Amino acid sequence: MSDGHGHGHEHGESGTHDHHGHDLDRVTAAVFTVSSSRTLTDDAAGDAVQSAFEGAGHTVGTREVVDDDFENVRSAVESAVADESIDVVVTTGGTGVTPDDVTVEATAILFDKELAGFGELFRTLSREEVGTRVVGTRAVAGIVQRPEGEDGVPVFCLPGSENAARLGSEEIVVPEASHLAGLARR
Repeated sequence: MSDGHGHGHEHGESGTHDHHGHDLDRVTAAVFTVSSSRTLTDDAAGDAVQSAFEGAGHTVGTREVVDDDFENVRSAVESAVADESIDVVVTTGGTGVTPDDVTVEATAILFDKELAGFGELFRTLSREEVGTRVVGTRAVAGIVQRPEGEDGVPVFCLPGSENAARLGSEEIVVPEASHLAGLARR
């Protein structure tokens, strides 16, 4: 493929940049379930996210249930991003449209770069299951800069249902986590 100036940009072409050269072999995730009623023992959505990471050979370094309060959610994500051992953050829950659903607002305020394609793809994949109700699905993702240094951490916000958490984790987050986490580092 040419860019019109005779420069090839085909992946794998000799002499061009390896787009996956920065991918991490393994990632360590922080998983937060945003809920005022769940505990770790009855957290099917968090279990689904953890299983997706561990099933692909990755690690979950932090797993917590966070009360669905703006400051609690923001603080949990900020703490995970500040932890150098964490490569990716996933929240599940608090993405709906009720007044209590504040995960998107508490997290997106931290984004240095938004990954709009994540929400678009998640809603496309979810449409089969939920039909037009997908318009109320506010799944988002972005890169949050670490407080010290220039490295960034991908943060994904998934809905709180077990099916949504499994779909998002298995079909999008885990397959892209190594690539995005590697690119977000300098």
